[in-house]
Amino acid sequence: MCKFHIALGNSASNCKTLLHFSTFSPPTASRDSADLKLERGAFLHSPMALVIHAGKTNKNSFKALIAAEYNGVEVKLIPDFEMGVSNKTPEFIKMNPIGKVPVLETPDGPIFESNAIARYVARLKADSPLFGSSSIDYGHIEQWIDFASLEIDPNILTWYRPRIGRAAYLPPVEEAAIAALKRALGALNTHLASNTYLVGHFVTLADIIMTCNLLLGFTKLMTKSFTSEFPHVERYFWTLVNQPNFKKILGEVKQAESVPPVQSAKKPDESAKQKHKDEVKKEPKKEVEKEKPKAEVGEGEDEAPKPKPKNPLDLLPPSKMILDEWKRLYSNTKTNFREVAIKGFWDMYDPEGYSLWFCDYKYDDENTVSFVTLNKVGGFLQRMDLARKYAFGKMLVIGSEPPFKVKGLWLFRGQEIPTFVLDECYDMELYEWRKVDISDEAQKERVNQMIEDHEPFEGEALLDAKCFK
Repeated sequence: MCKFHIALGNSASNCKTLLHFSTFSPPTASRDSADLKLERGAFLHSPMALVIHAGKTNKNSFKALIAAEYNGVEVKLIPDFEMGVSNKTPEFIKMNPIGKVPVLETPDGPIFESNAIARYVARLKADSPLFGSSSIDYGHIEQWIDFASLEIDPNILTWYRPRIGRAAYLPPVEEAAIAALKRALGALNTHLASNTYLVGHFVTLADIIMTCNLLLGFTKLMTKSFTSEFPHVERYFWTLVNQPNFKKILGEVKQAESVPPVQSAKKPDESAKQKHKDEVKKEPKKEVEKEKPKAEVGEGEDEAPKPKPKNPLDLLPPSKMILDEWKRLYSNTKTNFREVAIKGFWDMYDPEGYSLWFCDYKYDDENTVSFVTLNKVGGFLQRMDLARKYAFGKMLVIGSEPPFKVKGLWLFRGQEIPTFVLDECYDMELYEWRKVDISDEAQKERVNQMIEDHEPFEGEALLDAKCFK
């Protein structure tokens, strides 16, 4: 093994930086060693493979792994990494004192923080296109990396963590995170309207980090109804995840069909916990050992998860109305809406299997700012994702000046508003609900007007109309 110290001059600052390389791969035959130059972003390779300490599904480790595919660099995931165990060992804490993942192990020492790791890997190849071809490219790449890390990632995590029980669920916090995320996606959508990639005409490190940060949102939270507001972001994301170098690391990516319901944040009863401990102490050693395989099947839980109970709406008698067929008809009708979609709705409607409901927001006097009102309605529709299989809805924001009125029409499976919707979606209590009497022609016509976004509605202009389908 040879050791080299290479001095790089810097004409701008008239200073020199020493780079130390413990190992050195000889240059190829086409480049004489005397002429070897290290250009911006170029590092010499070590014959030792780089190792990432993280789980197989850690989206932050994907950044470096995808960059490695583009650069032809060997980076491996450490086998059998177990979150909460492997990252608590003294060896791991020595690499990253706060125990977070991922950590990249290199011949010259460890690197933590996923963007720093991705940058390191991206610079392992001379003239790598991952950092663009000019100083302004480099600046724009760093700009979008920061945007992905500050505007996209934290808002997705703030929305997601309480939904899986890893943080307290606070509706105003979630609403603020979703509003901030939509603002960021709107800005990204505008940029991508005239750009295939974030910078230039090929994939850069900015695209890799942006796509990895969007991954959690697309696969766990952002349903098609959410992302359809940002068509250029959709096109961009699906283009990137289907690139061969992305696909090799990410595999098949599927979009979320619903937002996870809020997990209970109740603490376990301390007396029950102590009782369980006492019972375990009393059990003979053999019995404890006998239960061990059962815990492994449940991936560390006390027992294997119980089968999910069926939704009561799935147990109702079959209905002649197929909700997905109505949603398709609604989405695909572009002209003659009254004659095609509205007529089709009433032809399909099954008053025994479904019910229609009007809702009116109770606190319209608070709706003094248009975008806040629109975000409020958007947040409600997001939280209604749990009912997507059983419902269709229209929400109208009415008025040309504040305060704005919010009114809605909902089609639900069954004769009542589903109990699980009332329990899980706190917005429901913010509205007055009344069942539609379809024998009343005036109410029936109101249904028609709400479905077709008729304007003026009840004598006023529409600020916006949102559909839940």
